[in-house]
Amino acid sequence: MEYLHQDFHLASGDVVEVELDRQVNVRLLNDADYRSFRRGQQHRYYGGLAKVSPFRLRAPRAGHWHLVIDLAGYAGRLRTCVRVMKG
Repeated sequence: MEYLHQDFHLASGDVVEVELDRQVNVRLLNDADYRSFRRGQQHRYYGGLAKVSPFRLRAPRAGHWHLVIDLAGYAGRLRTCVRVMKG
């Protein structure tokens, strides 16, 4: 599976804002769930199908987080802009 990945150190309440040019899946995962995601195993995440831009996710707690963006199996190119806003 192809996807875009960025990782961040976030404080509780920080917001990750993703600007998109199409409908995509956006996931915010902790380290353990990101490892499971990469292995194709069951995992938990915050986010989901992003239909509108910008799409915002709030960090539920402080820590190391992984942002994963994918086209849900569809072909094409994806342009995104990601920024973190302090909570």
